[in-house]
Amino acid sequence: MSLPSISQVSGTAVFVPGADIDTDRIIPARFLKCVTFDDLAEGMFYDIRFDAEGNSLNHPIDDPRFAGATIMLAGPNFGCGSSREHAPQSIYRCGFRAVIAESFAEIFFGNSTGIGMPCVCATKENIESLSAAIELEPKTEVNIDLEAMQVQYGEQSFDITMPDSAREALLSARWDPIQELLDHREGIEAKADALPYV
Repeated sequence: MSLPSISQVSGTAVFVPGADIDTDRIIPARFLKCVTFDDLAEGMFYDIRFDAEGNSLNHPIDDPRFAGATIMLAGPNFGCGSSREHAPQSIYRCGFRAVIAESFAEIFFGNSTGIGMPCVCATKENIESLSAAIELEPKTEVNIDLEAMQVQYGEQSFDITMPDSAREALLSARWDPIQELLDHREGIEAKADALPYV
């Protein structure tokens, strides 16, 4: 199976306010008892979206104006805390395909890249401007261009950054290391058979 090259992500966006949003806030530990990642969407941000009785706390994710958003906006140090890969998986399972933040925790960033969900960095000022634009018009189309390393919306654009290694992996369709191994199974087996200690 060939992986798709990921050069652009387009869609509407929603801003999740706050600095240092850690992986436990993204997906509380009690939701980690799953065998697969398929059912993780229901737990995303659960403890800041609902009270103890399950009533909505009117989190931006649940605002009907931002229904169907595929790009998440966030502040600094997004995805810090534990290394649980369930955090980016829960975001992905909720339909998000990219995150724009001021900065990311390294392990969260790597886990996101490994599922084909680009995480790009932008300045606080640019994120605030984009957030204001989508607050005014929630259906604003946002485009993340990994070739030009820019975000475009309306008549506006701004520069983004990400490590070259992750950018190259996404653009060259080599972002999933497990799929890389599966795609090269014959070569791996041949090399294993040629090793003197096998």
